[in-house]
Amino acid sequence: MLRLTGQPLCAATGITETIKFMHKKEKIEHLKSNIKYLIKSRGETQLALCAASGLTRTTIYNILEGRVVNVQQSTIRKISNFFGVSYIEIETVDFEDKESVESSISVLGNKNPAAVPVIKESLLIQSMDKRIGELATTFPLTYYFGVASNVIGVLLEKGISGVNDVGDLLIVRKGFSAGDKEKLAYDKTTKRLFVTCASGFECETAFVVGEIMEERFNG
Repeated sequence: MLRLTGQPLCAATGITETIKFMHKKEKIEHLKSNIKYLIKSRGETQLALCAASGLTRTTIYNILEGRVVNVQQSTIRKISNFFGVSYIEIETVDFEDKESVESSISVLGNKNPAAVPVIKESLLIQSMDKRIGELATTFPLTYYFGVASNVIGVLLEKGISGVNDVGDLLIVRKGFSAGDKEKLAYDKTTKRLFVTCASGFECETAFVVGEIMEERFNG
């Protein structure tokens, strides 16, 4: 019987398959964490990624939830092209660590972040008319690296089906937005938050909380 490093061929094959599986799993974890980080750090949204790449939200959602074992190379290329990064690195490199090191030696490494009050979903509606200064002294703070005013963080307690999970944090610029960017809105009938890209959206049963500037995923 043919042996490899002292093991029967079937045993060696099993070890090889295990190593391949572990390697695939590691690549998926890199891909998942990098998508989350790149969406956050580039000020993008899942919807923008899907619209530009031609991928469905279900595809992106399943990758981020770890529900797929094998991701097609064509899908990885579309994702990496959207962010302008290497399709090889997006599966093998931790971009957050890489860019953290790079920023520490750049002029942007000394950029001061803006303090943003984090409001739980259940307290959002009653807080809409309050000024940011008041909210910042009432609620815990997170930080946003960007140029904007009237910004709040919305901590999801119910989640948004097919879009965001419980515990996700949405960085939102409060107020009406007439553009086609992704907006967080509130349905007065169901008393639930939802996401829309409708331009000039506003009606009797719902209103816009504000434009979504960044998504931070829970876990």
